[in-house]
Amino acid sequence: MISERLLALVRCPECRSPVTRNGEQVTCSGCGRRYRAANAAYLDLRPSVEFAEQTKYLDEALHADARHERVSPPLLGSKIRNDMLRDFLAPGAGDRIVDLGCGSGRALLWNKDWGATAVGIDISPFFAAEALTGIDLLLGDLRKLPFADATFTKAYSLDVLEHLSPDALRGMLTEAARVLAPGGALFVYSHVRKNAPIAIGLRWINGLARQLERLGLIDMRQERLRKSDHLNPLRDVPELEHVARESGFRIARIRFYTPIVGGFVENIVMRMAERAMARRAARRLSGRVSAEDADREAIREARSAAKQRIASSPTTYGALRILSAAMKLDLILFGRITSGPFFALLVKD
Repeated sequence: MISERLLALVRCPECRSPVTRNGEQVTCSGCGRRYRAANAAYLDLRPSVEFAEQTKYLDEALHADARHERVSPPLLGSKIRNDMLRDFLAPGAGDRIVDLGCGSGRALLWNKDWGATAVGIDISPFFAAEALTGIDLLLGDLRKLPFADATFTKAYSLDVLEHLSPDALRGMLTEAARVLAPGGALFVYSHVRKNAPIAIGLRWINGLARQLERLGLIDMRQERLRKSDHLNPLRDVPELEHVARESGFRIARIRFYTPIVGGFVENIVMRMAERAMARRAARRLSGRVSAEDADREAIREARSAAKQRIASSPTTYGALRILSAAMKLDLILFGRITSGPFFALLVKD
């Protein structure tokens, strides 16, 4: 969606002048550069010169399972993240919020009840259908944000920092500080490389997942493809504190998340269910398309069927809510133990 409110907020990433819209064309009032409005669904305000470092999430292969196309309610790990976002950031109707690296736009949809002015920006145009019609979206680079100084009161970035190099991370955080008003807050979920000894439980679960994959009971190919984009720029929490301070932030609050229960639920239980659904879909497609196409289409069909089942079956939805609640044990039991994954609230000094 491209609302008049969004047009009033954005600026040309080249000269930071306001922009005007004429149909599907958006023009900078300062330098005259023309930008595209994609069928009035989102703005394309990427810089004219691309950074040398670009995410693999621009590749369609990473979105082959089509999980971005439709938004389900926040469940399992997504619910943990969203609950912590709401707790740490605590937005109100008077806030102006930006989702830095919004992906499909699902977090913005989940939190429309905030009543705040909210904008989503991502470098990759794989937005959900509901997001395209229901929230303000734009394509842009987090290292050169198309907003004026102090535009927002709050911001958040989920599962983004680990995809950046050290230089890109500093560039992104510096830009986040620039577009936040003094005292503004940035909530992040990411991880550092140094983990706690209790992470041996997660390593055991991942080892079990590999064994089950060899037996054909789960399929981790898409997950490996996604994680192949991880650059993991932060060594440990002291380095996080240092980089935050250099970028104009201080860490006001931090909570750690070592997903032992969550790892078993998502990497074993849910993967096995997903694999069983994909196998059934592959049998239906067998003989009608090539083996490679059948495999790819089966993954998409399984994902779509799972989302449909969540939407239509109260029993399925209820069971996933119970599993989501069980996953909170990881926060209760291990949340104070300094570990790799973390939730943090950074406040602009």
